[in-house]
Amino acid sequence: MKILVYPHDLAIGGSQINAIELARGVADLGHDVTVYGYPGPLVEKITRLGLDFVASPRPRRRPSPTVMASLAAVVRSREIDVLHGYEWPPILESWLVARRTGRLAVGTVMSMAVADFIPRSLPLLVGTEQIADAERRSGRTAVGVLEPPVDLAANNPDLGLDTEAFRRQHGIRADEVLVVVVSRLATEMKREGLLVAARVVGELDASHPVRLLVVGDGPARAELESVVANLPPRAGGPAVQLVGELSDPRVAYAAADVALGMGSSALRAMAFGKPLVVQGESGFWRTLRPENLGDFAWTGWYGVGDGAGTGTMRLRAELEPLVRSARVRKELGAFALETVRARYSLQAAARRQADHYEAARAAGPRTTVDPLSLSRSGLAFTRYTVDRARQRLSGRVRLDDFNARPVAAQRSTSGGRRA
Repeated sequence: MKILVYPHDLAIGGSQINAIELARGVADLGHDVTVYGYPGPLVEKITRLGLDFVASPRPRRRPSPTVMASLAAVVRSREIDVLHGYEWPPILESWLVARRTGRLAVGTVMSMAVADFIPRSLPLLVGTEQIADAERRSGRTAVGVLEPPVDLAANNPDLGLDTEAFRRQHGIRADEVLVVVVSRLATEMKREGLLVAARVVGELDASHPVRLLVVGDGPARAELESVVANLPPRAGGPAVQLVGELSDPRVAYAAADVALGMGSSALRAMAFGKPLVVQGESGFWRTLRPENLGDFAWTGWYGVGDGAGTGTMRLRAELEPLVRSARVRKELGAFALETVRARYSLQAAARRQADHYEAARAAGPRTTVDPLSLSRSGLAFTRYTVDRARQRLSGRVRLDDFNARPVAAQRSTSGGRRA
């Protein structure tokens, strides 16, 4: 098959890295894969992996007529069979172009909820069983699950990365327990937890030698810097450091003693054999242990707590045993590595992705759409655009709408399925 993979952007981020790594995995199975998108930092990764890249025009209002005209031209000139959009803007643009050109469109949503205006006829993959269940309950039939995969050849404890030099570079003492979070410093989902982590590590450092390294950048950075600046000074250097975005953060994962994270970042930390405290919202923090793996398999590497005010207490309770005990860190790090190797390899995910293409192709291009379904999608998109316009007028624009109202926050995880 000739497949065009269209990530939602090419800045550093979990969904788009998954899209690119899966594209390489599918190409390794013998398919012809092109990556399409507006140029950004991840173009270098696309090139390094030996994938063809085609640049799109700069997208503005979405879906973008200019982008769709370009996309249609690429589809025709390269005789593309399958257009694969990641997240709602590329999904809508791919679906509209597929209808125009008679090709097949499929979509992947790695956000924590699916936009209700994505056409129900479009074959869709989501990142958790809980989200797939919610979509099926809403009437979507062509939906499957593909959990965020990890390239275990590129992410593992045996790469020989110079972790000692990395620790020296950032002034990490040999006796300090290094806690690392690799994350986009986003306002939605990430801000609350990052602020809590900075405060908790600052408090723990009074009784245990511990350092938090925050790797990443984004709109919440200024607020995080303010919190860090107000932490009590200490003789051995700052308890919390913001190191900015690294084009290759693997050495940070490898150097960590403990990792904090959610989603694909959590899984990459696990691939380096690190004990993991999963970050969520509303005070959610939980250490990965054998007894709660089934919960994370259901909700994804994320959760919703009892309220933002509980976050400091919750994280301290989870983090302190890890900081105190090297034995506990070793045991839980080994379990994390075993889990990611058993469930999340990129090669297995690429095979499932290719099977999804084949199944969608066997069902045939869905160029005709039920009028009621089309009307429902159109009304939902109109409501969305009106809401965004109101946000802009009020000066309170949410940067990531469908991570801002996750399925996990709407449905209890107490009925989580065991692995």
